[in-house]
Amino acid sequence: MDSTPSPSSSSPFEQVSSALGRYIPRGAEEAAAGPAEARSDRGTRRRAPGDPAADRHDQILGVVNLDRDLRITRCNLDAPVFAGLDAAAGIPFADLLPPGDVPTVTRRLRQVLEIGEAHVARIQRLRRGDGSELVVSMSILPAAAPQEGLTVSLIAMARRLHLYAAETAIGTSLDIAETAQSLAESLLAWGEVAAVDLDFAVWTGEGVTEQAQGRIRLRRAALVPDRAWPEGYVLPGNDLPSDASRLLAQAVRRDDAPQAIVIPDREAVERVLGSPRVIRAMVPGDRSASVACIPLVLVGARPVVLGVAEVWRRADRPFRDSELFDLQELVARTAHHVDLARQHQREHTQVLALQRRLLPRTGGATIEIASVYQPATPDSAGVGGDWVNSFPLPDGRTALVVGDVVGHGLGAAATMGQLSMEARALLSAGLAPDEVLEHLDETVSLLDDAESGLAAGYSALGSTCCIALYDPVGHDVTLSSAGHLPPVLVLPNGHAGPLAVRPHPGLGAEFALREPFDVHTFDAPPGSLLALYTDGLVEDPALLIDEGIGRLADAVSTVHPWDALQQAARHVVSTLAPARQRDDVTLLLARMIGHRKGDTATWRLPARDDAPARARAHVSALLRQWRTSNDTRDDATLLVSELVTNAVRCARGPITVRLIRGGQGLLCEVGDTGNGRPRLSRGGLLDDGGRGLHIVHKLTTRWGVRWTDTGKVVWAQVGR
Repeated sequence: MDSTPSPSSSSPFEQVSSALGRYIPRGAEEAAAGPAEARSDRGTRRRAPGDPAADRHDQILGVVNLDRDLRITRCNLDAPVFAGLDAAAGIPFADLLPPGDVPTVTRRLRQVLEIGEAHVARIQRLRRGDGSELVVSMSILPAAAPQEGLTVSLIAMARRLHLYAAETAIGTSLDIAETAQSLAESLLAWGEVAAVDLDFAVWTGEGVTEQAQGRIRLRRAALVPDRAWPEGYVLPGNDLPSDASRLLAQAVRRDDAPQAIVIPDREAVERVLGSPRVIRAMVPGDRSASVACIPLVLVGARPVVLGVAEVWRRADRPFRDSELFDLQELVARTAHHVDLARQHQREHTQVLALQRRLLPRTGGATIEIASVYQPATPDSAGVGGDWVNSFPLPDGRTALVVGDVVGHGLGAAATMGQLSMEARALLSAGLAPDEVLEHLDETVSLLDDAESGLAAGYSALGSTCCIALYDPVGHDVTLSSAGHLPPVLVLPNGHAGPLAVRPHPGLGAEFALREPFDVHTFDAPPGSLLALYTDGLVEDPALLIDEGIGRLADAVSTVHPWDALQQAARHVVSTLAPARQRDDVTLLLARMIGHRKGDTATWRLPARDDAPARARAHVSALLRQWRTSNDTRDDATLLVSELVTNAVRCARGPITVRLIRGGQGLLCEVGDTGNGRPRLSRGGLLDDGGRGLHIVHKLTTRWGVRWTDTGKVVWAQVGR
């Protein structure tokens, strides 16, 4: 390193360097020595960062000069606190930085080079040659003309600054591993190796109780520095040996109170750990002989240990009381961040489990289903309210539902689950998509009242939903949307694009904005592919939303009819989803199969007294052609006769009879123009009304009613 230059120079490097004498104590002999003597004597007069002599000075100043390639040209880091920094001339300044900080600091250095404005007092970590770290306040100054380059001044504040910087860094993430890693990196300033081991219950999000401390199970959460470790040593993600977990738990809970412990030398470490297997798992290497174990304690009526932090040193650097106090202070400040991450993990796990449960499982004989749910990145506010579902309806159709509930976390998850289950129940009861959305709209408004909604800090107003019903006989899709992005349909001829759905406000809109939900019907012949999705898949700050939907249409159109649908869905998501998601991504692909033409038959009959007889004749002839059993044929013929008789009595206009042959049996449908709902009643022995429905109930495995624009359809299923 260069010696202190003449104070007469006006460059920033020389001005800062000339001021070092006011901050670094030097004896008379050293002041009289020349530069060469000062450099040769540095190895004997420098002290370790933890040396008592260094602790007498809260503020230590150093300076480094860089060229335009950000390489070191000169430096003056004579203060003992900078011992171990390999700042030789010619090396890149980035070599002094932790790898994760290199991009940010490099960008800041180049910005000062280009603009010429100083960047003052950045809290920054520097790496020593042995892997330990030093926290400094770093200022970047442009070099004075005619020189080029930068001057970087470093102020090392050994205690307070490091604690402040560490606490600031540790509280920036709700991810357990990231929080533990930040703590370990901060602890490295006190030793050569730092590790953080957390109770397994913290990882799962469960509550860590005081009663469970005796059987604590520790899993390594973080380990620094990043280097090759001895065989058998516990690495992040692995559980500690049960003996080691038990010993650590007992050690930090001496006298039934959590407290830090120090094992001063290698002999004592081996005596405490006992078996060679545990020693290999816990001791990071031959150089590490002294260890401080500090419990992460959740303060409460009964203190609870969340885990243990370990800092390892060489035997020639014993832990002093002041250092142990600093370590305890830092770990204590971190414990509540670890608990917050645990709570976030529990909520994340619960919401994710609910969301996975709502995902469609399989399709059926008439439709093939595949779905992908991809939660947002861990640094988001939590799992979002995306939900998608598909399920067969009792009348043979298939419901496809996708929604996006406003917000994240348990509030959004609760609303998501309620809306999903309500939509399924109403669709199964035979309501049309627009009617279901009307009910969901009212539900969202009720959930947002003063007691259960806004007072609880969560509002679902503006949530979106799209409901599509696929008819495998008519080969069409009927859908309604509440503020949701339009589905994308790919026809067998390869034409792909979003369906023309008129925009509608989201659920729970103001009364003045409410309009009847539109019902749209689109042809979906066999081989068609329908994509329902949430906005996280197509939204990109650099693109218009229509361009994002167009990209989705292009991606879905490349799916070949022979491609495995689940694999195709994953490929579409991986192609379109941004690398760093801000929102959950959900995609549902439905490949239409439908019924074969020979498996269905439809007849239109006038509403006359002879309609039941004509219906019996048509059905009996068709079932003989289908070669059904005599029992099934008799049951189906009687069933259709009773339903047609009921339609003639209660309705006007033509009657439609439809028979569908499927894998689960025969589905008989009778449609009319009436709006009365058939109900099963407890009539007397001599009552004529309602006897037909009792016969229907006896003959079928299930039956029900669905409503149409012109009336209703009564359907019933019989076994084959």
